[in-house]
Amino acid sequence: MKKLSVLFTAVLMFLAVGVVKAQQKIAHLDYQEILAQMPETKKVTTDLETFTKTKEAELKKLGDAFQADIKKYQDEAPKLTEAQRAAKETEFQKTQQNLQQMATTAQADLLKKRETLLKPVVDKLNAAIAKVAKANLWDYVVDNQALIYHAGIDASPDVKKELGIK
Repeated sequence: MKKLSVLFTAVLMFLAVGVVKAQQKIAHLDYQEILAQMPETKKVTTDLETFTKTKEAELKKLGDAFQADIKKYQDEAPKLTEAQRAAKETEFQKTQQNLQQMATTAQADLLKKRETLLKPVVDKLNAAIAKVAKANLWDYVVDNQALIYHAGIDASPDVKKELGIK
């Protein structure tokens, strides 16, 4: 008898958990679309483009100077001794390595700057999603890209409204 009551209690608890889970509300949204429409994201994009153009201009200037040095060397090479040519070629290899390192550093700087500039924008979007989810009593808000099929509640309009995006 005691085993039967324990089994009955376990079944009731299982059913109660199932009912609670059935009441959870899930919404979906297009995270990337909303992020792209935020005015802050547009400013970040402009700032990153400016940063990129500046770095590219610096690298191009150095690369052009390097190419000019190589051209000058090629014109003067027949007049140089073997030791002078070897020294100049070693110098060119070091310069080329430095240029490659500078390009790698510029790319890393760009990624770091992108992350730094986007963090407050992403934080703002995440806060808006959390606020809208709490206001609508949604337990989960999922990105559309993670779903194969989505016909439930679309949170995008509410989040856009919260962010002031039309």
